[in-house]
This record gives sequence, structure tokens and C-alpha cells, in this order.
Amino acid sequence: MNDHDYDLFVIGAGSGGTRAARIAAGYGARVAVAEERFLGGTCVNVGCIPKKLFVYASHFAEDFEDAAGYGWRSSEGTASNGASGRPRFDWPTLVSNKDREIERLNGIYRGLIEGAGARLFDARATIAGPHAINVAGSTVSARHILVATGGEPVLPDIPGIEHAIRSDDVFYLERLPERIVVVGGGYIAVELAGVFAGLGVEVTQLYRGPLFLRGFDDDIRLALADEMRKRGVDLRFDANVAAIEGTADGAGGRGGIRAVLAGTGAAGEGGSGDPETLEADLILYATGRRPNTAGLGLENAEVATAPNGAVLVDAWSRSNVDHVWAVGDVTDRINLTPVAIREGHCFAETVFNDNPLSPDHEDVPTAVFSQPAIGTCGLTEAQARERYPEIDVYLADFRPLKHTLSGRDQRSVMKLLVDAATDRVVGCHLLDPDAGEIMQGVGIAMKCGATKAQFDRTMAIHPTAAEEIVTMRTPARRLRRGEPAAAEVA
Repeated sequence: MNDHDYDLFVIGAGSGGTRAARIAAGYGARVAVAEERFLGGTCVNVGCIPKKLFVYASHFAEDFEDAAGYGWRSSEGTASNGASGRPRFDWPTLVSNKDREIERLNGIYRGLIEGAGARLFDARATIAGPHAINVAGSTVSARHILVATGGEPVLPDIPGIEHAIRSDDVFYLERLPERIVVVGGGYIAVELAGVFAGLGVEVTQLYRGPLFLRGFDDDIRLALADEMRKRGVDLRFDANVAAIEGTADGAGGRGGIRAVLAGTGAAGEGGSGDPETLEADLILYATGRRPNTAGLGLENAEVATAPNGAVLVDAWSRSNVDHVWAVGDVTDRINLTPVAIREGHCFAETVFNDNPLSPDHEDVPTAVFSQPAIGTCGLTEAQARERYPEIDVYLADFRPLKHTLSGRDQRSVMKLLVDAATDRVVGCHLLDPDAGEIMQGVGIAMKCGATKAQFDRTMAIHPTAAEEIVTMRTPARRLRRGEPAAAEVA
């Protein structure tokens, strides 16, 4: 085992790479980890953690308003606006406190790696040969190489794109804009549009398709669009940006930005023929991410990649080269932090503990921290309809108890999809402020193969939104394979 400097060299100290390094080192492997940017990867630094903190921050405005229906009033002289009694929000305080928490987490990741006995290089590492890695000005060798470099946001090639920002940049803005255009229809775009709207920013969200969140259940997508519009987000579907221009007119005397929309400006019917434009202080692009493999040297070990740069791996996270492995977003399988952690753990068990484990990518519960949040697990209605001869659709649409006194016009939607032949629950989709918390327990039940009858036998917790999951008794509809759904959007 001593013909190489290390038994394992991990490139990338995000969630998946750190878990793999810790577990492998715990089994006695000589491990090194290289991270060129920040410990903890996307999730800790520019993803899950700061995003959720910003979501919390953006919710307080509604919470203050809702409190009035429960008898709360602001103390005299404490509100910045005497008419509304709404406290003043300070963006720099949020960013500063977020930075302090991220710095604390960076330190925890360093402790996890070094405490396990692995060597940590605060440097970029590239693959120099089949078993060779260039790092910190020297070349070392490793019996196994694990690529865990994650992904990065991408920007389209359009005129003026240099004026736009990426999702990573949101967490380091010096000022809160007054007007923002969010381009994209994935979960990142939806979440950040909700954050800015909650903080009082004028938000326009553009998506090139007929409805955002493609791949999610259609009933949930439609319901979320309604809720976001209630919160003042100007949703524009079948819309895209052709070009971006800088302007002199921005908030606080600063320069602004103009988005020129594609496919607009047709003359006729009294129209001028000029393209439609949107004026803003910021344009945020959240139109996709790509695996972070550029310049990594994978070709030097003849590692196969997909057209988008993803490392191609088998069910065990092994590439086409026996000793080169990859986990997490760099493989472009299911790009979620808990999935990357599981993949890293399974890799270490397989290679260093003679305990072959492959990650199970079926029925992975997840949440979108939109406002309200989405929780989902299993098949969408469209997917279930294609897979099973008959499915029963259970649907609950209701006003949460909280808002009977707050007066807020908000709906929650809960949906179960059941295979009619076996009674097994094959899909669950929620739209509710607590959807993420609720879905974790539902995910356990679905992983165990729970049936609708077992859901029905479970006592409800009353009064909660979650009780709807076990109290829906009558199907809203039964669908047969090939039949159109009640709500189906491309």
C-alpha cells in the first residue's frame, strides 16, 4: 500500500468530498484533500445555508404583518414607518451576520477533515496522470482519486451579459437593489425571486417556457405561480432576454440596467415596433449550472465525460478508469447536498471497508424554499401516469389555520399519487410554508413502500397542515395510462 503517497486524494472539500475523506481516513487510509476556494463547497458558502438564511430574513415582513391579526402592535416610536408599524430592514447587517456564520462553518469543515487525520491542501489540484496530482507546486501520487468539485452557475452568451450577476454573487451584494429582474425558471431562480420580493424589492421573473419548475408536479407549479403573484412578483413566462444594456438611471444615483426582451416589438395594431424593455438595478441569471471540470486535467487520466463536462460514473460512482471516482454535482446525477454526502459515504465504504454500497437515487425527498415552500418525493402525476396502468390522485387545497386570523390570502396544496393496483404511494407533493419539514417524514414512509391504507391508519396530528396527508380519503380523480392530466404544462 506504500507505492503511492496517498491511498486517496480528494479534489474538492464540499459535502461529498469531505464525507468520503473522513470515512476513508477512519478506516486507516492515507488521505489528502485539496480545496482551492472555500471549505464546505457550494452548499455552505453560496448555496443551501446562506440561501436558507436569506429566506428566513425575507419572511419577517409577512410575519410582522400577520401578527396584527393576533393582537400584536408595534411599540410607539419603534417603527420606521408609523403608518404600517413595520420595522426597518438593514441589508448590510444580514450579509455581515451571514458571513460570520459561514466562516464558522468553514472552520468546522477544516476540523472535520484534519481531525480525521487527512491532510488538507488549501490549493487548486489538477490531475497530471493516471495516478498523479499537481497540487501546491508539487506532484503527488494516489492509489485512488476522487473528483468532488461540484458545479458552477453559467451565463448565456448574449450581448451585455457582463452587466448581469450570477446566483453566487447574490450573497455578497453591497446594497439591496430597488428593482431586480430574475431570469430563470429552476428552483434557484424561484427561491431568490421570493427572497428579494420578501425584502421589499420590485421583482420581475422571466422564464422562457410556459411555466417554471419544469420536472415538478404541475398542480404544485401552477399553485406556486398564483402564490408568488399574490406576493407581488411579476411573473412573465414564454419570455427571454435578447440583450442587456447599462443605463444611467439606477437606484440611489447609481447606474441601472435595461433588459431587452426577445421576440417583442412587432409593429401593427398601432404598435411602434420597438422591442419591450425592462428597467432594473440588477439582472440576476439563474438559468443553469454545469459540472466544474474545466481545466481539471481529466483527459490526462483518460476519464470520460459527458458533453456538459460531467464525469460519467456507474452505480458505484466509479468512472471508466478503475481508480478514478466522482461524487456529487460534478456527476450531474441528482444535484443535492444529502445525495452527495451519501454518494461519498458509499464510495468510502466500498473502496476502503470492503463493504460494497451504491447510493439509492430512487424516491429522494427534497424541498424548494420558495414562498410558500415545496416538498416533493417520488413521481409527478405525469410520470406516474406513464409508469402505471391506473393511478389515484388525492388532492387537498385549503387555507392554513394561521391565516384565518391574519387575513392573508394564502393557500396550501397537498397531493398524493397512488398506484391503484398495489395501493402504494408513489408520489407526494406539497405546497406549504412547512413543506420541507413535513416531507422528511413522508420520505421515510415512501422509502419503506407505504400504502395509502397505511397512511389512512396513521393518526392525524391536529391541528396541523400535515394532517391532510393522512386524512385524504376520496380520490380527486383516477387516471389511466396515456390519459391527459387535469393540469399538464410543458
